[in-house]
Amino acid sequence: MPEWITWLFPDQASTIAPKVDWLYLALILVTGSVALLIFTLITVYSIRYRRRRIDQRGAHIEGFVPLELFWAVIPFLIFMGIFAWGGVIYYERSSPPKGTIDIYVVGKQWMWKLQHLEGPREINQLHIPAGYPVRLLMTSQDVIHSFYVPAFRIKQDVLPGRYTSQWFQATKPGRYHLFCAEYCGTEHSRMIGTIEVMRQEDFQQWIEAQRATQPMKSSGKEVFARLGCDSCHSSTDTPLGPSLHNVYQRKTSLKGGGSIVADESYLRESILNPADRIVHGYQSTMPTYRGQISDEQLNELIEYIKSLKR
Repeated sequence: MPEWITWLFPDQASTIAPKVDWLYLALILVTGSVALLIFTLITVYSIRYRRRRIDQRGAHIEGFVPLELFWAVIPFLIFMGIFAWGGVIYYERSSPPKGTIDIYVVGKQWMWKLQHLEGPREINQLHIPAGYPVRLLMTSQDVIHSFYVPAFRIKQDVLPGRYTSQWFQATKPGRYHLFCAEYCGTEHSRMIGTIEVMRQEDFQQWIEAQRATQPMKSSGKEVFARLGCDSCHSSTDTPLGPSLHNVYQRKTSLKGGGSIVADESYLRESILNPADRIVHGYQSTMPTYRGQISDEQLNELIEYIKSLKR
């Protein structure tokens, strides 16, 4: 994007930021041009065709079909073009590539709690490498929040009781603002943080310096054992429960018909609301663990389940 335009926008620090800015600029130019044209015509016509005598009347106009078709078809084509343009960007934004760096986010009045798969936890700050796609798996501990980084042009609501996700790829090392963009209470304006984008070698050194912490899957294994999950879910299917080995991203048949892909959202739902969608061939015997584990422990448990392979 030309430099004379970029001063109107925050830093473009992600791969999708220029695409969002071009779409936004196109919307401004189209709507601004139409508004300018309408107000210009109103001004010119109100002067040129104003009534000059009391008895003066304008000519009766029956209508002009080509002009009416023009005003109907051209705006429709413009709107559909913008819709398609925005749809392409939305699809790209909601379809993370393979090999993302996954980071769990828990929103809470009034802070952001973040955890890397390697184990390091951060509050209101996130360290990531430049040039690598990052996927955020987010949930709220209390009310609706919204994870917003202006320089990356990303904003996603963070909801209680379920996962939402978004991905981005930072392009420039630096420090960028993180905000909550959904009013969440009296201290909403203080729910801010920073994203620290680092060169790959610097990020690797930072991760190595945090090695004292357990990886999430190791902590999740301890939660798995403490809750006694292995008594029903072993390496093979049992009458008490299906095996969890290789369950992640596997298509699972449900009792009563239908199927679902076992992603993070389904694993979370199965732990907190096990009676909602039961695996085909099993009964509703699993207890709910709602209120028995925190969101952070639930995230670790899910990472351990994802790591189980035959």
